Amino acid sequence: MPSAADAIAADAEVLSAQLKTMRERLFAPDSAKVLRRFTSGEAARMIGVSDGYLRQLSIAGEGPQPQTSAGGRRLYSLEEINALRRHLAEQNPAKARFYLPHRDPEKGEHMQVIAITNFKGGSGKTTTAAHLAQHLALSGFRVLAVDLDPQASMSALYGYQPELDLVGNDTLYGAIRYDDERRPLSDIIRKTYFDGLDLVPGNLELQEFEHTTPRVLASGEKSEHEMFFARVQSALETVSDDYDVVVIDCPPQLGFLTLSALCAATSVIVTVHPQMLDVASMSQFLFMTSDLLSVVAEGGGELRFDFLRYLVTRFEPNDGPQTQIAAFLRGQFGERVLTSAMLKSTAVSDAGLTKQTLYEVGRENFSRQTYDRAMESLNAVNGEVEQLMLQAWNRPPRGGR
Repeated sequence: MPSAADAIAADAEVLSAQLKTMRERLFAPDSAKVLRRFTSGEAARMIGVSDGYLRQLSIAGEGPQPQTSAGGRRLYSLEEINALRRHLAEQNPAKARFYLPHRDPEKGEHMQVIAITNFKGGSGKTTTAAHLAQHLALSGFRVLAVDLDPQASMSALYGYQPELDLVGNDTLYGAIRYDDERRPLSDIIRKTYFDGLDLVPGNLELQEFEHTTPRVLASGEKSEHEMFFARVQSALETVSDDYDVVVIDCPPQLGFLTLSALCAATSVIVTVHPQMLDVASMSQFLFMTSDLLSVVAEGGGELRFDFLRYLVTRFEPNDGPQTQIAAFLRGQFGERVLTSAMLKSTAVSDAGLTKQTLYEVGRENFSRQTYDRAMESLNAVNGEVEQLMLQAWNRPPRGGR
């Protein structure tokens, strides 16, 4: 009989090979994900103009020209939509900030670093992080998604198979490690099929930070190594000129990686599934986080959040106990609970079967009611977070969107 280690290793090889085959079948011929084109109506909503205005631009030959389908529909890639944003901003400088919402460092608009966290698995953390990053990219922001979870679910959702596509030192660990193999974060960042959205992928090597940090702390060396909690922040600062917002998908445990992400964060979203056991787990998470962040503060770490919000996820409005728990959370935390909830939806689950998000699949792939309900929920949650970002920058809401 094979040993347990050999049996598990064999299962891992079989599963990895099958996932590779599935990816090649889904994303042939080059095994890379490609974002769909958007209808002129969708493009107009993203930019904040009318469909008729886009048609006028197309007829006048201004800006990038859409692709026309056999049925006469005008279709735009995200690259073309962003080119339209730049064109409109140049034509109307007074509304440039509306079309191109990039932050302005000269006005004190710091890079937003949003940590999505909870140490309870199944709380919808990765789904929230992936969709938020894509929503912000579709809204015209320059976005960096950071997969800090060794399980690398967000990387897989974005088209990477960690054990095949990453060869080593290709995660954030490469930029925060303690030895001479440390790399600039700019060398690790990868482009995605979403124009304006880059990725720092994750895999199991991230777990090395959990192992090496205690050894460095125990060594007693008086060096920068003591400031382990500042290493993620320092790495992100090296690329801050290129991004408006960073979305971090934290690991489902409160270790050194999560603590470092919280210290780097300017804002935090805690996901919670409205079940009593999950709420009880969140209570312990908050106690532990508070204690650890207090220790970090005593060690010189600066902790300043623009906003801290709780997000109810996988919510079923017709489930009585869930509704009661959601109301309980709102009663306890008030406005710190996001007004919108992330609904549980078969549309999101079905899209995940092909490693896609709901923003990547067209409405024609689902029943209209299912798709519209799920999309309305996603846009409400992500739009609320976007408005919190703008408030942190002292900007008014983006009207007309």
